[in-house]
Amino acid sequence: MPSGEFAWHRLIGADELDVGRVTTVTVGHESLCVTRTEAGFGCLANACPHQGGPLGEGSIERGWLRCPWHGYDYSPLDGTPPPPFDDAPAAYRTEIRSDGVYVALPLAAGRTRTVSDQLVETMCAWDVAWVFGMVGHSNLGFADALRQAEADGSLQFIGVRHEGAASFAATAYGKLTGELAACFAIAGPGSTNLLTGLYDAKMDRAPVLAVSGQVPSSVRGRGAFQDTDLSAAFADVSRYSATVQAGSNAAELMNLACKTALVERDVAHLVLPDEVQVLPAAADASPAGSPEGRTGSRRVAPPADALEAAVGLLAGAARPMIVVGHGARSGIDDIVALAEALDAPVATTFKGKGLIADQHPLACGVLGRSGTPIASWFMNEADVLATFGVSFANHTGIASYKPIVQVDFDPMALGRFHAVTVPVLADVGTGARALAEALEGRTAPGRAAAEVAERWDIWRAEKQRRRTDDRGSGLNSAVVFEALSRLVPADAIMPVDVGNHAYSFGRYFEPCGQTVLMSGYLGSIGFAFPAAMGCWAATQRAPGGGGGANGWRWAGRPVVSVSGDGGFGQYAMELTTAVKYGMDITHVLLNNGELGKISKEQRAAELDVWQTSLHNPSFAGFAELCGAMGRQVTAAGELDTALDEALAHRGPALVEVMTDPLLV
Repeated sequence: MPSGEFAWHRLIGADELDVGRVTTVTVGHESLCVTRTEAGFGCLANACPHQGGPLGEGSIERGWLRCPWHGYDYSPLDGTPPPPFDDAPAAYRTEIRSDGVYVALPLAAGRTRTVSDQLVETMCAWDVAWVFGMVGHSNLGFADALRQAEADGSLQFIGVRHEGAASFAATAYGKLTGELAACFAIAGPGSTNLLTGLYDAKMDRAPVLAVSGQVPSSVRGRGAFQDTDLSAAFADVSRYSATVQAGSNAAELMNLACKTALVERDVAHLVLPDEVQVLPAAADASPAGSPEGRTGSRRVAPPADALEAAVGLLAGAARPMIVVGHGARSGIDDIVALAEALDAPVATTFKGKGLIADQHPLACGVLGRSGTPIASWFMNEADVLATFGVSFANHTGIASYKPIVQVDFDPMALGRFHAVTVPVLADVGTGARALAEALEGRTAPGRAAAEVAERWDIWRAEKQRRRTDDRGSGLNSAVVFEALSRLVPADAIMPVDVGNHAYSFGRYFEPCGQTVLMSGYLGSIGFAFPAAMGCWAATQRAPGGGGGANGWRWAGRPVVSVSGDGGFGQYAMELTTAVKYGMDITHVLLNNGELGKISKEQRAAELDVWQTSLHNPSFAGFAELCGAMGRQVTAAGELDTALDEALAHRGPALVEVMTDPLLV
């Protein structure tokens, strides 16, 4: 039995365990196997020396304590095995007192700073304040470092129900703020579940950090349980991926991961073998790094020759038009100022919806398949197009045959699908300011606002006619999004899912300041609600004062997410996550009982509609069962009241709107 300094702890009552029985008792962080035989009480470390089997789940057979995993035998009193074996679990002295059975345990040593602590300290120095994930057997060492950092107030961990929700939440945080959040999983399936959300980040240029536990290095590559080649699995999705080994400069690997994610606006990934996570940090280990001295300003000005060519093209235009995409989010004020100077109407891509309020005199709404006839009319009439942060997706359908000035920070984005007249490599806001300064004094005709207003009158009259459509099979989309246009607060953050409802949102919802997020190039169904969790985190005071340059920009803003029944069903149980953490999220669910977009595509292809119907619960009732507010809307007259109540509710609320799958 261990000698040295010890303290007595109560285990159980003397009558709580029958003779011939075994149980598990936890004292502090120590898990103990407690036995009772005719010879009395015994207390052993709760791990078989063979493979760590939980001895407290074993049984007493012929006087021996038998391990439940492989049948190894030990003395229930002192842990010694029968000859010829000599391995034994630690045994501790017991004593029966008037109030129960006590055990003498060695005094606990202070917590040792580990490699995982180094990694977490470095994350926090890079303003990683939120981590979404699931704790499991192959990431426990790193999880304990996260726990310590959370206890110190340096970060907050959000435990999700599915790792895919963790990566979507972290990705949405990056899309919204431009800063880093992390997602966290175990080896094998936990980490592979992260991939969809991470591909969304990669394809939409959002920074995100992924951390994977891994099986012990001693069994890696030998077909062990959950032994997968995570470096290979993440090779395509991550711009940077590294495995932290014994002897690695852990802080520097985390520095490189955080820097790569932020600078490249991409995915960075670290793999942590199980045994490495708990290694003591070396006495001479590198201190935690930070962005200071390791990143520079991204506000790159346009080259003089490109600026001159762009100015020449725009100065000679009679009907210029500006198109902004998601990549213009950081410079939208400068772009709108340029539009006002040019008297140029402004359309957005679907991903850029809301960057300019539809109430602005020059705003035309969304261009393309999810757009308005206003935007398409002005594109057809334009003689020059100026695009900012636009990816030229076929969904948007920018007219490639027109003269185009393209401003983008990414050289690979310039002329991505076809040549443009003037490619301009620059930060979009800086580029817009440079163009405005160079064009100062140009006399604009001043007719665009009147034309935009006329086109809006035509479109709004058409939307009014569509709101009267009623087949008796649920509300139509024009009605739903007219109500949302009136009632959703102007400062709301709005993650939107994929499906027919998203097309209708792009077409009918009129943003007046809201910030819209979506799964753009990946187009992943199920995005909206997990993304709302990430957006909610951005609205909270960042733990430890983190949160990067955005600081309090998003603080206190409401989060209103929108999905169909198909999308919400993929991560519906995350509603319990929102309840657990008190997330103030209003979710609007358009329930048409089917995968409506796929049904529509089958009909368009002159195929039978097949296997798109859905068997749904009452989602409003489901929300109530989860501890959230739930309201169901079956008639247009109920819509305003349900939305008002949900928006006023503090905590997660779900409004289920029964909609017609054909009236989109």
